[in-house]
Amino acid sequence: MWIGSNGSDLQMETQLILVEVPELNSYALILPLIEGSFRSAIHPGTDGDVILCVESGSTKVKANSFSSCVYFHIGDNPFDLMNDAFAAVRVHLGTFRLLEEKTPPRIIDKFGWCSWDAFYLTVEPVGLWHGVQSLAENGFPPRFLIIDDGWQSINMDHEALLEDSKDLTGLGSQMLCRLYQFKENEKFAKYQAGTMLKPNAPKFDQEKHDKMFKDMVALAMKNKALKEETGDDSSLPEASIIEYLKEEEGLERGGLKALVSDLKAKFPCLEDVFVWHALCGAWGGVRPGTTQLDAKLTRAKLADGLEKTMNDLAVVMIVKGGIGLVHPNQAAELYETMHSYLADVGISGVKVDVIHALEYVAEDHGGRVQLAKAYYDGLSQSLKKNFGGSGLIVSMEQCNDFFFLATKQISMGRVGDDFWYEDPNGDPMGVYWLQGVHMIHCSYNSIWQGQFLQPDWDMFQTDHFCAEFHAGSRAICGGPVYVSDKVGCHNFNLLKKLVLPDGTILRCQHYALPTRDCLFKNPLFDGKTLLKIWNLNKFGGVVGVFNCQGAGWSPKGHKCKAYPQCYKSMAGNVSPDDVEWEQKASTAEFRGTQQFAVYLNKSDHLLLVKSNEKISITLQPSSFEIFTISPVHKLNEKAKFAPIGLENMFNSGGAIEFLEYGCSGSLCSVKIKVKGAGMFLAYSSGKPIEIILNGKKVEFEWTSNGILRFEVPWIDGVLSDALISIT
Repeated sequence: MWIGSNGSDLQMETQLILVEVPELNSYALILPLIEGSFRSAIHPGTDGDVILCVESGSTKVKANSFSSCVYFHIGDNPFDLMNDAFAAVRVHLGTFRLLEEKTPPRIIDKFGWCSWDAFYLTVEPVGLWHGVQSLAENGFPPRFLIIDDGWQSINMDHEALLEDSKDLTGLGSQMLCRLYQFKENEKFAKYQAGTMLKPNAPKFDQEKHDKMFKDMVALAMKNKALKEETGDDSSLPEASIIEYLKEEEGLERGGLKALVSDLKAKFPCLEDVFVWHALCGAWGGVRPGTTQLDAKLTRAKLADGLEKTMNDLAVVMIVKGGIGLVHPNQAAELYETMHSYLADVGISGVKVDVIHALEYVAEDHGGRVQLAKAYYDGLSQSLKKNFGGSGLIVSMEQCNDFFFLATKQISMGRVGDDFWYEDPNGDPMGVYWLQGVHMIHCSYNSIWQGQFLQPDWDMFQTDHFCAEFHAGSRAICGGPVYVSDKVGCHNFNLLKKLVLPDGTILRCQHYALPTRDCLFKNPLFDGKTLLKIWNLNKFGGVVGVFNCQGAGWSPKGHKCKAYPQCYKSMAGNVSPDDVEWEQKASTAEFRGTQQFAVYLNKSDHLLLVKSNEKISITLQPSSFEIFTISPVHKLNEKAKFAPIGLENMFNSGGAIEFLEYGCSGSLCSVKIKVKGAGMFLAYSSGKPIEIILNGKKVEFEWTSNGILRFEVPWIDGVLSDALISIT
């Protein structure tokens, strides 16, 4: 995301430009497209010019004229503008479907756990088991599990053809590895059915595991230094992997299938298990000569535009090692072979990463658009056949040829960079300076990516310094909530504000986007702007306000850097008019509401405001506030009511599943169905006569300023029925 007023200020490989036109009180969209075998992107020019770069990705595919390589659209509402523009492009290209036309993965409403930050590449069955158990036994059962990078059978070109690599320390070494078979690696394959269900099942110690991992990294660094200095590292010990399983004689290996089966038997709430893989199979593709597929080691070459964007380890390593590229006419077979096996062993979805890799290896395959078509068509076919049509999350996919060519079937994708516990390049301001950057990436990228996919805001860790900061954004992002906590390292009090006892969440009805007054501001390092994101619940709205100032993109350095002078308290304001009510038909009527009840979750403060009235707020660095905004309904001449929801949850209003007002003479009623448990909060101008909850009269608190509270119990996930009678 970049803000400016001059074409020369644009960043390389810009995927779209949204322009504010104050003279016309309107907005314009400039959207590069694909045309034939070419794709377009915007580059900065000189003297304020804007350059449209049209490229094929192959020196063998050339053209000298184009008729529809960029699309312009104008409108007076920036959010309607995006919807209308992409609907028009969808008809023009006919190569993708909009989000509203597809079914998202069922994990969208659930809480999950991902193995990545707990283990990185050292993930194995015992640690995985204890990770799920650690959450489930403490009242937060994961409904989905993502087994991230580290489960595949991969190795490097200099290693034995059909043996797992032992050099997987997380220093980028995995990016030089290639897939040699589609089944799980040895440390997963040796799992035997029932192993973790036994009383004497292997234990797991996260602290010891982390120490072993650090030792592995230290050894790898010594090996690397010695090899660079002498050309020989034979005097150092051989690298090894971490594993805890000991096979029992006489028992067959059960592998991934037995592990998934045992996990679901022990933890019945666990519905979905996803696994990670790269678009080309593994980071380095498929190793030639190891499978039935025609894989060829292909040199990776960056286009000039991409080379001038950011410095990135993944790109450097892929360029260094190249990709074992399966011939595009076998792309469908690649995914079918891999996914049919995974589906057979109980895997219900995949997280597909390194999407950008195709643009480096298109020279001999008709260019990047033609290569992408073959791969994405194969991926879509497999998704429909093996994972119910929706069991897929994409990652590292922020190139427009992916969105225009791959999203007929795919319906969920990550919209930001990785969650980094700390900056791997050095953290000048502690463990928090990159956290606001992550939030800005997710919210602003969703403006365009949300047209195609359900935005996924990625995992975070609940014991991080900024965990609550992340949790507040995830609560109202509109997508799934999942964490990557190390085993036993959880903030359960924080999780209680996000997750219900059955592992479901209170999800918003839209996806979170920046408010209109933030669209052309820089909430990262302008020293004055708070990030505000809006979303919709079934019967109200929500605005999250976050102080993200302190770090951001450096055009000169080609990376994010700290702006410590901006890491300070910041003031702003919030209004009910910040919510884009018209973006859902069910909430459009609230635009005409005269009065709203607004609840500040962190401050625990309820107030009444007019629709355009501004509420002032000041936030410290890396802190936030969530405003739940509920229309005040006039029941009769003297009684008014507005439900807030569960005040103990960050997304309070997401708890309201049904709302109906009624009046008979002077007696009025409010019927509410509530999801979850805790203290229900509402505004009621008059004291209720009684409240019937789940068929029984219950006690309630009411104060003369209209604050109404009553306790809602947890009844095994069943909605609670509340009937509030008021005169």
